[in-house]
Amino acid sequence: MSSRSADQRAGYARWLAARQCTDCWRADHQADAASTAEWLAAKRADEQAAAADWATQFDMPPLEGPEKILGWGERTRHQLVTRAYAALVTEGTWDEADWAQWEEQVRLLTRAGWWVDQREAEGTDLPELLEAADDRDRPTENPFR
Repeated sequence: MSSRSADQRAGYARWLAARQCTDCWRADHQADAASTAEWLAAKRADEQAAAADWATQFDMPPLEGPEKILGWGERTRHQLVTRAYAALVTEGTWDEADWAQWEEQVRLLTRAGWWVDQREAEGTDLPELLEAADDRDRPTENPFR
């Protein structure tokens, strides 16, 4: 309290009174951290399985890049392309032929890092993002792999 000016001590004391002590807070959060980690691992496993099923169903090529981000890239690609389909085709004005053209462009982007970089993009932004991708993101122009 001595580090606080006189006019700030009362408010800081009220704030401290409403908080747990450091040891209690740490004990509570360590218990929560274990259950949170389990929940997160299960959620990631479900997302990874959905992304793998989706990639198989729509003949998406495997992604390339560092091993530690491949799964993240696959999940992100699945989520972004799914959001884009919903926004552009299901809710938007595109038809299946328009979408098929863009889906081919999606297949050419195999750098996992590119997909991770786009993880917060809106689905409606996907066509613009695909056009902005460069040769580093498309290691091959062969759509038949």
